[in-house]
Amino acid sequence: MLAAIQSAEHRIDFATYVYWTGDIAENFAQALAAAATRGVRVRVLLDSFGARPIEKQHLQTLSASNVDVRWFRPLKTFRVWRIDKRTHRKILVCDEKVAFTGGVGIADEWTGDARHPDEWRDMHLRLEGPAVAALRAAFADNWNEAGEWDWDRPLARPEKHSGGVPVQVVRSASTIGWTAMAAVLRSLVAVARSRLRIVTAYFVPDPAMLRQIKNAVARGVSVEILIPGRFTDSRLSQLAGHHATEQLLALGVSVFRYQKTMLHTKLILVDDLVCCIGSPNMNHRSMGKDEECCVVALAPELAATLAAEFENDCTDAEKLEYSAWSKRGGLLKLREQLARMLIEQL
Repeated sequence: MLAAIQSAEHRIDFATYVYWTGDIAENFAQALAAAATRGVRVRVLLDSFGARPIEKQHLQTLSASNVDVRWFRPLKTFRVWRIDKRTHRKILVCDEKVAFTGGVGIADEWTGDARHPDEWRDMHLRLEGPAVAALRAAFADNWNEAGEWDWDRPLARPEKHSGGVPVQVVRSASTIGWTAMAAVLRSLVAVARSRLRIVTAYFVPDPAMLRQIKNAVARGVSVEILIPGRFTDSRLSQLAGHHATEQLLALGVSVFRYQKTMLHTKLILVDDLVCCIGSPNMNHRSMGKDEECCVVALAPELAATLAAEFENDCTDAEKLEYSAWSKRGGLLKLREQLARMLIEQL
């Protein structure tokens, strides 16, 4: 992503939920500021909750170079009913030619590849072709809500690309009832016929998603789920998901808990043909409260690569057994029940 920013010549659109501290935060601020200084139009959208830890010096660096920064749904607002509805999207679009999306945030936790607990495990996509315009639209969706309407003509007509794979960019907004993201993720589970693999940082499925996974098992689909283990940044979410984990283990679902570091990946693989990568987790917030974005691709070769990554990660994971998991202590189950009282916020 830094290389794309450094080589951009015309426009950069960047939106993120996480912008914390550390060397990578400094590097991004400097790269964005340098781009603006050389004449690139740079727009940066930060979520007012997720990006709270950003250092003032980074904002000053951006401001001094005339980078246009907006905050999504400021916490100090009279619209209290929108405070807990955040943008969880992570999008970078450079010159409308290349775009990135996935789970990666701007913090030192994402500077490595899970070599030790300080480096999180995650996944991000780089895209070219028509999908770039769809990701730019997802950025503009949140950008225009955060300030004056700001839309400009495309730099050029979309180029024809040979090869590649069919891709659908899905974006969803917080709403009452089903969101587009909930519909897509549930549909991916519903269409699985032989094998379903799920990786998520926060496994707190709503009743509809849990029912879809159970239905998949009932029709003979092999279901494997990879979730965080001893390293997690949300113990509350982990506790709230234990009950669903027990129900699925009882049905024969293979559940693995990653042990090397915090697992932040969001991935669904369907029948080794379709893959879904993006910002949504399998929890209540992603299904209804947060603005999310993902890429669904019909790509057997990519699916095979991601399946190999899944299997490799499972070698660094603990496989749960129903016989042991169902015997969790009463105090732990009480904590789980208390956590589930906040399930709509997890």
